[in-house]
Amino acid sequence: MEPNKPFRAFVSYSHADRDFAARLQRRLESYRLPRRLADRVTPLPGQAPGRIGPIFRDRADLSAAADLSQAVQDAIAQSSALVVVASPDAVRSQWVGREIALFRTLNPAAPILVAHARGEPDQALPEPLRGATEPLAADFRREGDGPRLAFLKIVAGLAGLPLDALVQRDAQRRLRRVTAVTLGALLIALLMTATTVFALVSRAQAVHERTQAEGLIEFMLTDLRTKLRGVGRLDVMESVNQRAMAYYADQGDLSHLSDDSLARRAQILHAMGEDDGDRDQLADALAKFREAHRTTGALLARNPTDPDRIYGHSQSEFWLGSAALDLNDRATARQRFGEYARLSRQLVTMDPRNKDWQMEGGYAESNLGTLAYRDDRPAEAQAAFERAGSYFLAARKLAPDDTGVIRDLADNHGWLADSLYAQRQFARAYDERVRERSLILKLAEGDPQNANYSRDLAESAIGLARIEIALGRRDAALERLRATRAVIGTLATRDPANKRTARLRAAITLALADQLAAGGTRTPDVLAIIADALRLCATPDALSGSADQKRMCDQLRTRQSRVSVH
Repeated sequence: MEPNKPFRAFVSYSHADRDFAARLQRRLESYRLPRRLADRVTPLPGQAPGRIGPIFRDRADLSAAADLSQAVQDAIAQSSALVVVASPDAVRSQWVGREIALFRTLNPAAPILVAHARGEPDQALPEPLRGATEPLAADFRREGDGPRLAFLKIVAGLAGLPLDALVQRDAQRRLRRVTAVTLGALLIALLMTATTVFALVSRAQAVHERTQAEGLIEFMLTDLRTKLRGVGRLDVMESVNQRAMAYYADQGDLSHLSDDSLARRAQILHAMGEDDGDRDQLADALAKFREAHRTTGALLARNPTDPDRIYGHSQSEFWLGSAALDLNDRATARQRFGEYARLSRQLVTMDPRNKDWQMEGGYAESNLGTLAYRDDRPAEAQAAFERAGSYFLAARKLAPDDTGVIRDLADNHGWLADSLYAQRQFARAYDERVRERSLILKLAEGDPQNANYSRDLAESAIGLARIEIALGRRDAALERLRATRAVIGTLATRDPANKRTARLRAAITLALADQLAAGGTRTPDVLAIIADALRLCATPDALSGSADQKRMCDQLRTRQSRVSVH
């Protein structure tokens, strides 16, 4: 950025996007950078430190210009960056195309940022911006980055700051606001005892403050949490979880809360319980899921035919079933998953064109398949996973590019492969694993830094290697396990608190050591892997505890003792 230019950016947009452009301009000019990052950004002439603006928006700022073309040229020449509001209307706008071309001519080295406002990506990007080096895009759509993360991307691009640093600082600032709002609400509650008049006024204020506090907490534990899960940084959220739980712990009786407050409370409890489960804190997770179930049950009792309330309670049933399965309480898991399936089928019947409801139907069948698989009923599991696949395929027809749908469809292929493997249908199992891997690789290509995709690929690799060994392709299986162990080891170093990553690394190490020990080779590299596997076998909770893993541990100990004797 050139600090001597009077404008931080020039906003180019079509007439149809004028409201979006006006809001973006106002937000950018009013935004104050976090204090610890402000000194890294040189202020523009006449601007206070920590401010982004001024931002030039041509239709507004040129409304009184006599010569529009000359005024645009002067404004673009005096801007350090160009922000293009992308939409189908922007593609058709001759003015947007001309402004992009003019900016590139006058400022060939300056950045161009895209604020994706409406439409599909391949239909919203103006022609001059398409090519081998497309500009940085911030997707403001809810199915994209979402309004807050997209806005921070634009700020980071204009200020020349790392996005991760800006997101974390912004999150910390919002958390401080939550704390301040909460303390304010407590103070108001004390003042409510003074007089009846104060009680009435303060009650209205407390509701307003509580809504603000809940909105900020919801952002921290949903939108931001999703992004941090993607980069493998759940540890950042631990203090946020604790503060949010303290906030809700004092609410007690739910009867006085609005439906929106109840739904938000349950959503946050689900998110917090999921994070506890990832850290193997199963008792904490179960407590949160039970409290969420109490909340969604109250909501459903108020309006038993509302799809959103049915959905909310179905999520509570799912998480309670999932927690019971982790605790090996099969009876409770079967009961909860059965109720989840009933509610999900009700949603699909109500609106079969709803992609989310189709996905719920798939999840419900998949859970029943998982139970059957763990109870050693592979044929029953296979049938359930095939039913789940039909739901997921129906959802994908409704949303072909939805990454969540694609990922869940891939996961279902993996489970179907396991159920086929258990029936010794190795060729069909291999085909299902290949389909799974193909879908995950497609997702990883679009988001190579997403840790979830790396873990998904590792789980798929373990399954593929097992099938390859059964098909007599041992060398290919060993090569696959070695490569995957290296990748997942790097991921475990980056996010040591994530139990799923740790168990994946342990499972890969054990599978690899089992095959190496069976081969008889005892090079230093092989011995090191076997020693690592034996250490994991002796460590409580390092492995999943499956019968297959117990068998491999027993075989490793036996083989190693024979080597030691000889």
